[in-house]
Amino acid sequence: MKALIDNLNRRTERVFLVGVELKSRSAWDVRDSLDELAELASTAGVQVVGDGTQRLETPHSATYIGGGKAEEFAVQAKSLEADAVIFDDELTGAQARNLEEVFKCKVLDRTTLILDIFAQRARTREGKLQVELAQLQYLLPRLTRYWTHLSRQRGSTGSIGGEGESQLEADRRKTQERIEKIREELIIVGKQRSTQRAGRQRHQWPLASIVGYTNAGKSTLLNAVTGARVLAEDMLFATLDPTTRRLRLPTNQNVLLSDTVGFIRKLPTTLVEAFKATLEEVVEADLLIHVVDCSHPHAAEQIHAVNAVLDDIGIHDKPILMVFNKVDRLASPELAAQFCEQFPKAVAVSAKTGQGFEALFSELGAMLRPIRDFLDLAVPHEEQKLIARLHSVGQILEQDYTGEVARFRAKIPPYARHEFEAYIAAEPAL
Repeated sequence: MKALIDNLNRRTERVFLVGVELKSRSAWDVRDSLDELAELASTAGVQVVGDGTQRLETPHSATYIGGGKAEEFAVQAKSLEADAVIFDDELTGAQARNLEEVFKCKVLDRTTLILDIFAQRARTREGKLQVELAQLQYLLPRLTRYWTHLSRQRGSTGSIGGEGESQLEADRRKTQERIEKIREELIIVGKQRSTQRAGRQRHQWPLASIVGYTNAGKSTLLNAVTGARVLAEDMLFATLDPTTRRLRLPTNQNVLLSDTVGFIRKLPTTLVEAFKATLEEVVEADLLIHVVDCSHPHAAEQIHAVNAVLDDIGIHDKPILMVFNKVDRLASPELAAQFCEQFPKAVAVSAKTGQGFEALFSELGAMLRPIRDFLDLAVPHEEQKLIARLHSVGQILEQDYTGEVARFRAKIPPYARHEFEAYIAAEPAL
């Protein structure tokens, strides 16, 4: 798996891309997916020298694209002096092994490429652990591919075996042990993240998670509105590790903005599983800010891909603010308006120029205001448990214990409102 990165240290590697047009896909889908694969390859630091597609009813079990087409592409790749071939779909270990025999060079798939990019981009301990876990989970069922060069000699008992088989079992055991070790470490890191999250929640500030397709401008938007210094480059998966910063709105409301890893079509399931700890920021959020590159020719498909990943991690009922970014790249302002008309809560902005930020802040304030109920409470002094509960879940703005009852002006999360319903004195205007 590290062969691609190892070669990068010596020279720019030349790669040939292969896509498959199945019956369930259109030629346009395959072309767009191959273009994205080329962007991923460029992000990994390799040079794309050519590509090819094959139309199939179903993938071939041995070579995915069929022996004849594999031979044809092998000739093209050789003529282009390709050092490796990257398939746009996930290959089994047997398919990759068979294809390497045909192409006479390294054969990778989309998942391997994404994992390599993630390995290059991860900076924090948590990010590195998550990437390593995803790599090992992907590698485990494919270990046989790496031991075919060793013999399978007949042993003294007549059974078929050899150093390849024994080494394979040893590697499987070591890999599984490492997977378990990483999971244990991630549990510890997850507890640390929960502690940090609890510390932030003591302020009772709502949390808004920025989600979106990779390279939609999420980090640029976070930097622009909060003054954060998150890496923001025009490439896929420029940043992986989540960053949380406070944003103070013009209405004096405080909100925590959390940037998350970008999503992509065909995001490997191993990555979704490995990054669940990071994606907890999305699960715990009060509001999702879905950033879309509205200048992209396939923005609608990218929206669908992000929604699919959100469904995978169990998010169905979160309020979502659609933010159509990069309006400065559009030929006409009417195009941004057409996007916004499709969603009940949407704004058009340019994170680069600041255009549309006033509307963004206004919409954020309006959507976040219902998250905390602003109440005046009159609580009998003997209700000490209730008062303690109020201090634990509410944001106390004013308090007075001098009268016959304790009086509070507080912001209460909606889920806890019923606990204080009998003591509501008034609902003051904000």
